[in-house]
Amino acid sequence: MNKVYSAAITGLEAELVEVEADLSSGLRFFSIVGLPDKSVEESRERIAAAIKNSGAEPPHKQNKRVIINLAPADLKKEGSAYDLPIAISFLLSSEQLHFDSKDKLFIGELALNGEVRRVNGVLPICLLAKEKQINTVFVPKDNANEAKLIKELNIIPIQSLAELIGFLENRIDIEPLKPFEIETFENLDTESYPIDMAYIKGQENAKRALEIAASGNHNVLMTGPPGSGKTLLARAMSSILPKMTWDEILEVTKIYSVSGKLSHHKSLISRRPFRSPHHSASEASLIGGGSSARPGEITLAHRGVLFIDEFPEVHRDVLESLRQPMEDGVISVARAKASYTFPARFILIAAMNPCPCGYYGDPEKQCTCYPNQINKYQRRISGPIMDRIDLYVEVPHVKYEKLTDEKNEGSSAEIRQRVEKARKIQLERFKNDNIITNSEMGIPLIKKHCQTDENGNRLLRNAVNNLHLSARGFHRILKLARTIADLVESSNIASDHIAEALQYRPKTEI
Repeated sequence: MNKVYSAAITGLEAELVEVEADLSSGLRFFSIVGLPDKSVEESRERIAAAIKNSGAEPPHKQNKRVIINLAPADLKKEGSAYDLPIAISFLLSSEQLHFDSKDKLFIGELALNGEVRRVNGVLPICLLAKEKQINTVFVPKDNANEAKLIKELNIIPIQSLAELIGFLENRIDIEPLKPFEIETFENLDTESYPIDMAYIKGQENAKRALEIAASGNHNVLMTGPPGSGKTLLARAMSSILPKMTWDEILEVTKIYSVSGKLSHHKSLISRRPFRSPHHSASEASLIGGGSSARPGEITLAHRGVLFIDEFPEVHRDVLESLRQPMEDGVISVARAKASYTFPARFILIAAMNPCPCGYYGDPEKQCTCYPNQINKYQRRISGPIMDRIDLYVEVPHVKYEKLTDEKNEGSSAEIRQRVEKARKIQLERFKNDNIITNSEMGIPLIKKHCQTDENGNRLLRNAVNNLHLSARGFHRILKLARTIADLVESSNIASDHIAEALQYRPKTEI
């Protein structure tokens, strides 16, 4: 009996899997055990054809009982990535192949002609190999660029089973991939953004709010009539976010690797994600889950922007599921046999009309809704969700004079520079606290870094009494004021910073 190493994806992490093959006398039989799903069970015919077309003798020609065990047996095995290790394990046990398998890991799907096809989750698998001190990882050639992100590993790109057999028998040379040079990642985000803040005329208040949100990773709710520019502003948000650090790039790329959203043309997510699910999206598609507990839209938006248009139209249960990730930056998905935790540290940008017809409060077009319709529409968003939003911004219609004004608006590049300065201040502030932005501060850090003067305390006292702020709302005001102070590189929170933060509260506190 011989074994080779492979890996299983559980959530966003990989676990080591030992692929064992046993051949014994008896009636012809080929079985895969170890809690395989349907795609793994069906691989038997695929593997047999690939072995035959690679010049070796397949299991059905052996006239033996062939049992493949995927250990540990209580870990569910899903997907087609086990094709290659199963084939290699069988060839070892049938003595058609000879090599030392102890420090090698194999992943890849086999085509009927023996070609090796790309699979999902290569990046976390390579991270696991590095952790387990497995020196050599054999990956499909289409996954090569993704795998080479991990240094200190010999990454061998494989095109076919026949090529792999020749390499393991020292008949063919395959050059290991050169690792990705981390020093070059500074130049990755060089593409221009499709929407620049300079294209958006007027809306200075909304632009200022988005600059604050980008600086401190704060959530935003924009309210305004149809066509006022809410969607355009949200899409321009990506252009003012700071570049990702290398750790953030790896973190986000791993999410997209597991989700199957990486291509061999683009194996690195170097730009902050922008996700815009439709308001009719299900709870599972938004928070993640399903039978295999895959990441949802909020995890795909990690370290980037989650934009939800028509916010009140989202189903109530789906909206309520946003509570945990908006507060904690993670989402827990529980299943009968396991619980998975996915990262979800995103900036929520929500947009809504003020009423069903969209023109409540509009000075130029009359609203046709009844008061009870307006009240019912606005109350579709619960108090706890509203309490987790930092900035409330009204986005009115833009006048003709503004639309045709030739004056240069502030560009995204200029705003981005200010945002990056504020982020650097926060990185230095929280270098020992395992967080990176003001929005992530807990109560102890708020008490430490959000001290105010007497005028500021007076403003806060009046706000708590008059706006009926909750404890969470009070702390969010302090975190927002801290970000506003960082934008002007002020070490202290002044009363004018608190006053501006209070301007972004809703007119009627829920």
